[in-house]
Amino acid sequence: MSGNQNSLTEEVNDSYIQDDAVAKGKQKHPKGLYLLFFTELWERFSYYGMRGLLTLYLSKTVIEGGLGFSEANATLIYGWFTGLVYLTPIAGGWLADKYLGHRRAILIGGVTMALGQFSLFSTPYIGVEMTYLGLALLILGNGFFKPNISSIVGNLYAQGDPRRDSAFTIFYMGINVGAFFAPLICGYLAEDLFATKAIVNGVERVTHYGFQFGFLAAGIGMVIGQIVFNTLGQKYLGDIGLKPVKVENDALTGKPTKTKLTKEEVDRVSVIFIITVFVIFFWAGFEQAGSSLTLYTDKYIDREVFGFLIPTSWFQSVNPLFIVAFAPLTANLWIYLSKRGKDLSIPTKMGVGMILLGIGFFFMVGAVMQRGGVEDEAVKASIMWLIATYFFHTIGELCLSPIGLSMVTRLAPVTLVSMLMGVWFLAPFVAQIAGGYIASYVEELGAFTIFSTIGVFVIVAGLILVALTRKLMYMMHGRG
Repeated sequence: MSGNQNSLTEEVNDSYIQDDAVAKGKQKHPKGLYLLFFTELWERFSYYGMRGLLTLYLSKTVIEGGLGFSEANATLIYGWFTGLVYLTPIAGGWLADKYLGHRRAILIGGVTMALGQFSLFSTPYIGVEMTYLGLALLILGNGFFKPNISSIVGNLYAQGDPRRDSAFTIFYMGINVGAFFAPLICGYLAEDLFATKAIVNGVERVTHYGFQFGFLAAGIGMVIGQIVFNTLGQKYLGDIGLKPVKVENDALTGKPTKTKLTKEEVDRVSVIFIITVFVIFFWAGFEQAGSSLTLYTDKYIDREVFGFLIPTSWFQSVNPLFIVAFAPLTANLWIYLSKRGKDLSIPTKMGVGMILLGIGFFFMVGAVMQRGGVEDEAVKASIMWLIATYFFHTIGELCLSPIGLSMVTRLAPVTLVSMLMGVWFLAPFVAQIAGGYIASYVEELGAFTIFSTIGVFVIVAGLILVALTRKLMYMMHGRG
């Protein structure tokens, strides 16, 4: 690719800017960011509402309103489902880049995911096959939705704009506002409002869950997000994402865009792949929240606070609550450091995030040690161990996940942004499946072994990533 074509790439990126504030370098973010924030909020409400119930739904007996799978099989299904959710974005991103455009892909994905949630809702009335259909539709729909909405966020900013990491951190708040309310609302519907309860050994317990109503609420949330996005998209995004990127490039040059990458572009794409491999370790540990941590919490954590027994699914809201609380501080920290020429590099931020995740798991080791490792479910560990775990996991996530989204939009060639965003999601794809297998061995190997091993592996991987910072920064060629 010639130097003129390299300058074309920069021109295309600059052409995406919709707000004068961006072009003039002012600190105010474009309004389109907040529309994307709100849209992602409802999509994540839908996903995390379902995810917070899924392991319980699969493992509870049919009499209790579940499907009656063993805990080992339930965690494996959970791992494969949440993994495949992150595999399909490669295809969805490629189709959007080449043929659909980002906004049309988001619409297709949103509608498909809503249908998936409604299929889960219909399971008790039609049959278990609707659960499998629902999970398949959610996997497919997420592939169209997830990489393309993140790509639009990046397209709001020119290359070199110091607000990019901050913007993705704000966008990440939207993800976690939805993720915070989803388990509370969907969990309340499933474990309280539509649940059947009885007094067992003097304690009120749920005897039949209303899981389908939690899934219904998740589907309604998805529909709300799509209505808002498609109603206000033209006003706040203009023409961003309406056409495939290749079509926009061809329109600017008057001839088909060449696809051969320069040496610098190859180096930058290589960095995306290298860091994607490292963060597999992060997500394999982080996603224990929905499997082994959920099951451990359900059995062995003292969930009673001031006489109220906290529903297990509600603990899925602790992480997003911390995200919402600390994301503004993190976003401002990146801008503060950038202004003073002390901004941490992308690999360093992400390596620190992995180390913090590993530290978090040692609090769960503390919970196991407090209980003495006994099997008796009457012996409970303090809830504070779990809260401390989620706190460190959250700070680690803020150092890694939004920075990774920002990294892809910085480093990817403009015609491959969404597809390479899909590549970035390969890390959680592999990690979710690996995490499901890890969780399935908790009963066999013991929680102490599982939690401590994860902690050590993630910390070591984080230290190695930090050690590679200089080499990776060289390969980024000024975009790190």
